[in-house]
Amino acid sequence: MDFQVIIDNLPLYFQGLRVTVILVFFSLVLGLCLALPIALLATSKNVWVRILPKAYIYFFRGTPLIVQMYLIYHGMGQFEAIQNSFLWAIFKEAYMCALFAFALNTAGYTAEILRGTIEQTAFGEIEAGKACGMSRAMVYRRIILPSTFRRALPAYGNEVIFMLHGSALAGIITIVDLFGAAKIVNSRSFVPFESFITAGLFYLVVTFIIVWGFKKAEHYWHAHLRPRES
Repeated sequence: MDFQVIIDNLPLYFQGLRVTVILVFFSLVLGLCLALPIALLATSKNVWVRILPKAYIYFFRGTPLIVQMYLIYHGMGQFEAIQNSFLWAIFKEAYMCALFAFALNTAGYTAEILRGTIEQTAFGEIEAGKACGMSRAMVYRRIILPSTFRRALPAYGNEVIFMLHGSALAGIITIVDLFGAAKIVNSRSFVPFESFITAGLFYLVVTFIIVWGFKKAEHYWHAHLRPRES
């Protein structure tokens, strides 16, 4: 194993790591902002209200991320209406296309996580809020949503990790993320094992940090579930 190749290209890997972390972070933020209203609409009792958000969830969970990315990165450019509009400033950039695809994808998965936890909220908690004179909006704000976010933490932690791993697809549309950096190192030195195992180790470290962070969050937000010390 040629460690010198790895050492010589560490700056490129760190540059790729920076791109990956920023891309994943903003994708998750945008995805969460989209997922919450989609999840709320998907739990509506009106079938006509929930049909579109459920179709959105089904589409983005039912098709591969790489297909979604190619539709956005390669597909949007074929429409003259987009080329002649302000949207072309977004869709002509590989980075913005990747961000858009990742945000839409994670929104679908996150919305399904939130939809499930919203519907699993204990009926007694909702009735207790109503008995205290809370409006429907206040019940959501004070009871349903806080409970939803707490119970969704483990599943959402997995989604963050999946998003991190899925972000490697950005490397196939010219973005120099971690995977893209590994491809460059391999093309320069023809050492595929060293190139990609180094990228894998970087992904492992970031995954460990994410798991540690969510464990800490669960420990804090689920403190009320632990038995009290005598």
